[in-house]
Amino acid sequence: MQSFETYLSGFTSLPLASMQALLDLFEPVAMQKGDYLATEGEFAKKLAFVESGVLRAYYRSPKGEEFNKIFFVNPAIVGAYSSLITGQQNMINIECLTDCALLQTNFSRILALYEEHPMVERLNRVIAEDFFVKKERREMSLVMNDASERYAMFQQQYPELENQVAQYHIASYLGITPTQLSRIRAKRS
Repeated sequence: MQSFETYLSGFTSLPLASMQALLDLFEPVAMQKGDYLATEGEFAKKLAFVESGVLRAYYRSPKGEEFNKIFFVNPAIVGAYSSLITGQQNMINIECLTDCALLQTNFSRILALYEEHPMVERLNRVIAEDFFVKKERREMSLVMNDASERYAMFQQQYPELENQVAQYHIASYLGITPTQLSRIRAKRS
């Protein structure tokens, strides 16, 4: 399990005072399986670091169908980014699939650090760029790779997740049905 400070240091080197000012903004929060960090229609305010547990971000269609966008496991920063950045209503749900230990803060507190600690703003940009690259790779995978290849990539990215979450969540993330996932797994056995 990677600590928050180690995770942040992997993106860029912050002066000690800036790192401490940033870390001081976050408070430990325990969430239970089924709790939501963000729900559609609300205005997002919180950003968190996953210390332990599994969360999923998903969209819900007008028909009530759920489509998993991403899973968050340690180490990861989680939040309803579009709403945080634009100030508009949230379009995504972020649900705890297991009990979770998070470090959480109000995003506006991070923004307030930018004047006094400009390297925090740089860190935020580098993290956003990393997230964008991963998001683009995921989108490419959905259209360029077949379901079996996407499943293999999922297993590499989330090696422990299959034993922690329901199979229909994994199938949704892969863009396939649970039956298709069962067939893929049977072929690999």
